Amino acid sequence: MTLQPVLALGAGLSVGLLFAWLRLPLPAPPTLTGIIGAAGVYIGSVLFRLLCP
Repeated sequence: MTLQPVLALGAGLSVGLLFAWLRLPLPAPPTLTGIIGAAGVYIGSVLFRLLCP
């Protein structure tokens, strides 16, 4: 369970580096709206797991 956040961080860093190296726009807006949207996706998945085991 504690390895997953480390792997997720590594994957995010590698994708961010790849996008920057290829000079591509990031797949999410770098604003508060993008952060809230990502949090909403996470909260939705948690709620789904709680309601539909």
